[in-house]
Amino acid sequence: MNRLEHLDHLEKSLVDELTLAAREAVRDELREQTRKQRRTAALYAGAGAFGLYAGAALALAFGLALALGLPDWAAALITAVVLAAVAYFLREAARPAKGRPSTDGPAVDRPAMDTKDAPSVPPPPVSPPTVDADDPGVDATDPSVDPEMPHRWGR
Repeated sequence: MNRLEHLDHLEKSLVDELTLAAREAVRDELREQTRKQRRTAALYAGAGAFGLYAGAALALAFGLALALGLPDWAAALITAVVLAAVAYFLREAARPAKGRPSTDGPAVDRPAMDTKDAPSVPPPPVSPPTVDADDPGVDATDPSVDPEMPHRWGR
């Protein structure tokens, strides 16, 4: 019995060692992956900050160019209106249009279009009925029935 307890102790220590080794390997791998992701995120954040400053400098240059021929307050007002218009158009471009379905979610019910000014579109053509051998009202073996010709249902 003493032998089995000794083996049980070895088994537990082996499982504990393997668990510890696996845990450390996973931690190291996750640490390496997050280090790369943090570096990438920091580079994107830096690019965004410098892009923001570049846009501000461009807006300032636009305002100063307008200030050469206009009063300063008018140049600043025109610059603000232009920036607001650009922001509005970018926001509208980001929204899905009401006339086309959105590709990033389920279909949304849209209100009916105003057809007053829309050109009329003819309905699609209807294909003629064909003779079906399974139809009990039509004798497919009848020589007077031409399967290529449409026929009247009332005969």
